[in-house]
Amino acid sequence: MRTPSRALPAAATMLLATALVVAGLPTGGQAAPGGPARAEAARTPGDDHLDKTKDNRRGRIAPTERQRALAASAGAKARWNTFGTPAALTPAAKPLAAGLSPDPIVAARAYVDANREMLGLTELGAESLDLLTTAPLGAGAAVIFRQRFGDLVAGHDGLLAVGVRDGQVWYVSSSLARDAAAPQPATLTAADAQRIAAADAGIASPTVMANRIVAVPTADRGARAAYQVTLGANLGGAEPVAYTTYVDARDGGVLLREDIVDADHDNAEWEAFPLSPPVDYSSRDTRQTWCFAPQRGCDYVIGRASSPYAWDVLDGAPTHTTLGNNAVAVHNWTSNDPFTVGTETATAKPSRDYDYRWTNQWYRQQCSPAVFDSPQRNDIDAARANLFAQHNRMHDWAYQLGFTEKTWNMQDDNFGRGGLGNDLEQGNAQAGGVSGGPPNFEARDNANQITPPDGEAPITNMYLWQSIAGAFYAPCVDGDYDMSVIGHEYSHAISNRMVAGPDAGVSTPQGMSESWSDQLAMEYLNENGYAPPGIRAYTAGQYVTSDPIAGIRNYNMSRSPLNYSSIDYDLVGLQVHASGEVWTATNFDIRAAMIKKYGAGTPGLQKSCAAGRTPVTHCPGNRRWVQLVFDSFLLMATSANSMVDARDAMLGADLVRFGGANQALLWNAFAKRGLGEGAASAGATDVNPTPSFASPYAAEARVAFKPVDEHGRPVPNAKLFVGDYQARAVPVADTDPATPLPDTVSLVPGTYTFITQAPGHGEARVKPTSFHHPGPARLTVRMPHNLASGNAGAVATGDGINLARLVDDDEATNWASLASPVAGKQVTVDLAGGAHKVRRVQVSAMLRPQIATDPDGAAQSRFSALRQFRVSACTASATVTCSAPADFKTVYTSKANAFPSRAPRPRAPELIVRSFDIRPTVATHLRFEVLTNQCTGAPDYAGERDNDPRADTDCRTASPQALNVRAAEFQAFGS
Repeated sequence: MRTPSRALPAAATMLLATALVVAGLPTGGQAAPGGPARAEAARTPGDDHLDKTKDNRRGRIAPTERQRALAASAGAKARWNTFGTPAALTPAAKPLAAGLSPDPIVAARAYVDANREMLGLTELGAESLDLLTTAPLGAGAAVIFRQRFGDLVAGHDGLLAVGVRDGQVWYVSSSLARDAAAPQPATLTAADAQRIAAADAGIASPTVMANRIVAVPTADRGARAAYQVTLGANLGGAEPVAYTTYVDARDGGVLLREDIVDADHDNAEWEAFPLSPPVDYSSRDTRQTWCFAPQRGCDYVIGRASSPYAWDVLDGAPTHTTLGNNAVAVHNWTSNDPFTVGTETATAKPSRDYDYRWTNQWYRQQCSPAVFDSPQRNDIDAARANLFAQHNRMHDWAYQLGFTEKTWNMQDDNFGRGGLGNDLEQGNAQAGGVSGGPPNFEARDNANQITPPDGEAPITNMYLWQSIAGAFYAPCVDGDYDMSVIGHEYSHAISNRMVAGPDAGVSTPQGMSESWSDQLAMEYLNENGYAPPGIRAYTAGQYVTSDPIAGIRNYNMSRSPLNYSSIDYDLVGLQVHASGEVWTATNFDIRAAMIKKYGAGTPGLQKSCAAGRTPVTHCPGNRRWVQLVFDSFLLMATSANSMVDARDAMLGADLVRFGGANQALLWNAFAKRGLGEGAASAGATDVNPTPSFASPYAAEARVAFKPVDEHGRPVPNAKLFVGDYQARAVPVADTDPATPLPDTVSLVPGTYTFITQAPGHGEARVKPTSFHHPGPARLTVRMPHNLASGNAGAVATGDGINLARLVDDDEATNWASLASPVAGKQVTVDLAGGAHKVRRVQVSAMLRPQIATDPDGAAQSRFSALRQFRVSACTASATVTCSAPADFKTVYTSKANAFPSRAPRPRAPELIVRSFDIRPTVATHLRFEVLTNQCTGAPDYAGERDNDPRADTDCRTASPQALNVRAAEFQAFGS
C-alpha cells in the first residue's frame, strides 16, 4: 500500500472556543478547595485561540493624491494597503471598467495596463504579474495574478485579484508591491534559514516540510529574498505546532511567521453517521450506507466529477481501507507515534464494504481508559471510517462550490487540472486518546486543522470529549462522529487555501475564519437534509457538548443579538470564536434574506444543488448565499482581513457572479449588523472598529438619544450601545460634549435592542424597539440615579480586591475574592447621600480580560463568575454603625440560578447585567453577599460524571475555581 505524504502539523486553527489544556488544573493532579487557588493555566476549553502569527515588516507607503483622484474618478470606493496599492476597489454604481475583452484574463490584464498609475505600479511592477489561476464565478471569473521579483515569485503578498464579468471589472483586491525590482541575492543557506526558523518558533527538533527561496515585499526596503520554511513538531499529536516562516536570505531576520495550525468495478460502501449518533446518546446505530455507484440499500451515491473514482481508490487501485485520493484516516492514540499509515488506517476490508461495528463504547463505559485495551478498542475502526467518509463528503460538496484543484484543494492526484497534488487530508481519529487524557487533558474537548501551503498535506486532529473539573463539562463522546465539528475543521482548510492564494493562508483576528467554518458545516448539513429540525439545525457541536441550542458557541447562529460594535465582547482579547459569531449572525441574516427572495426549494432541489447537478442560478436562496461565500474567498488578495474586508469581497462577488442582483439585500443586511457603509476597521486586529448601521439602499431613521433621570432631567455623559453588551463594545451615540460622537445615530429600518451606561446612573436596558420609517426619531431612555455608584459618592468596603470596581457603573471591570471559600464573601456599600428607599438592584457577573498589573493576576475563569447572591440592608444611626453582620437584615435572596448556566460551561450572555426587584427597603448601607459561584452552585458541574479513575469532575471539590468568585457590578435604584 502506498503511504501518502505526511502532513505538517501547524499551530492549530482551533475549532471551538476550545483548548486542550485546562484552566486551573495543575500538572500533577487536582487542586482542591482546601488549599490556595492557583493561577489558571493559559488556555481553557471553550476559550482558546493562541495565534502565534507575527509580521515584523515595518513601514507604510501612503497612496498619492493622484491615485486617490483616479480611484474617485473611476467611481471606486478605495481602501489602501501598506504598499500604497489598493487593498480593495469597490464600485459605487457602475463597473470599475467596461468595454474590455470577453476573455476574463485578457480583460484583467487590460485593466492593469490602463490603470497602472491608479494601482500605484511602476512599469516593471505591472509587467511582473504572472497569472496564478482563474476561477469561474458563474458568468464571471476571479482572475488572480502573482508578482515576480526577478527570478523569485512572491511567497507572501504580491497578489492581485480581479473580478470580471462580460468585459467589465467589478472588484479589485491586492497586496501588490509598487515595484518588482529583483532583490539582492541570498547570502545565507537554506540550512541557515531552517535553524533560524526553528529557533524563532521555539522548536528544538523540527520536522521540515518545505524550504524554498521566494521574494517577500516590504514597504521600507523593497522586495527581500527570503527562505519560506515550513516546519513543525508533534504532527498529529495532542498539541501540534507548525509554522511557515519567512527568513530574510541576507540578514537572517524573520520577516513573517505564520501559524498554520488553521478504476475498479466493485462498488465500495461506507457506513457513516450523516450528522452524529443519536443526541440522546443511546447506542442506536443510525448510520447510513453511502455507495460509489447506485445499488439497492444505498442511502447516498457519491460518484461524480468531484471524485472521479471511489473514495478508497489511490493511484487507480482500491486500498481496501481508509485511504484514498482525497483523504486518509488513521488513529494516533499516543501523541508521539510515528505516522506509519499502512498500519494505522482502519482494518482492511477486501470486500470494500466499510461497515465496521459501532458499540458507543466511550459513552457506555463513561470515559473509562480500559476501553483502549478491550477487543472493541473504543470503536476505533468505526471512528476512522466515519472521519474518512465525512472528509470525502466535504471535499465533494466544496468542489462543486469552487474548491477545486485550480483553487488549491487537497488531493493526492490532481489529474492534471491545476494546483499541486500530494496533499490529501489526513484525519487523526481519537488523537491522543491514550496519552492525552487526565491529569493534563491535552487531547480532550477540542479539534484542530493544520493547513500548510498547497502541495503540503494538511491534518485534522479529532479528539475524545470528557468532563474536566472547572473547565469544560462534555459528555463522554467521540468527536469523530460529530459532522458539525468535522465540517468546521475541514472548512478551515478551505478558507486557508482559497483566501490570499495557495501559500499565505488566512488571518482573521476578528473571527471570520471561525465563523466561515461554522457556516459551511451548517450549510452542508442543511443542504443535504442531515440537519435536525428547528433551531437545532443551526447549532454547532450539539453532540459533543450536549447543548442543543448554543453548542460550542455563545449563541445559536439563528438567534444572536450581536453586531459589529460587539467585537471582542467576550472573555479575553481577540476572542476569535466569540467575535466570529458577529460574522455568523450577519451571514445568517443574508442567508435568510436570500431564501425569502429566491425561495427555499424542495428537498430534492436542495440535494441536486448540493451535488452540483443544478446551476446556482436555478437554486434556492441558501445555495446562492453559500456560493457567494466561496466566491468571496477568491476575491481577498491579502491574508489578514477584517470584517469590512470580507464584506467588500462578498459585495464584489455578487457583482461578478450575479451581476449585482443582490446589492440592496446585502447592504441592508450588513447595515442591520453594524457593517454598513460607514463601518471601518483600523486593520485586521482592531478590537474597537467603527460600526455603521446605514445602508446606501435604505432610508435610515435618524434617532436622537435622550437619556433622562427619574425626574426627567437629561443625563450627561451617557453612552448608547446597540445590542446587549456594554463592556468592550463600541458606543454609537453619547451625550458627552467632549467626544466626537454625536447624540444621534442612523439606523437602517428594523428592530434593535440597546443598553445605555452613564457615571452615576449605572446601566439601563432598552426593550426591542422598531424603526420602520425614515425620518427623525427619539429614543428616550430612563436612567435613574444609581445609589450604589462610586461615581456619585458611594463607598465599597469588605472582602476581596478591586472593591471600587463593583460600584463604578461599568461592566468592563470587576471585583474578585480569591483563594478562600466563596460562600459568605461580601461587599458593603455605603450609599451615596444617606438613607434611600431601594426598590431594585442590578448585578453583573461579567468577566474581563486579564490585566498584568492587576492584583487579580489570575486569568478570568467562567466558572468563578457569580451565580447566586443575597442583599441585606442597614440604616445607620447613633447606635448602629452598619459594620457588623448583626446590623443587617436580609431583604433579597436571589434564585439559585440568578446567573444561569449549563453544560458545557458558563457563557457570556448568562453573565451580563440583570435587574432584580427587591422588597422596598430604606437603607443607608447595602450588603452584597455571595452564596455560590458557577463552580459551586450549578448542578451541571457537580458530582462525578465519568468512570475515569484518574480525575474527579466535581467542580466543588476538584477545581480551584471553588475558591474564586467575581462580579462586575452591584447597582441600586429607588425606582
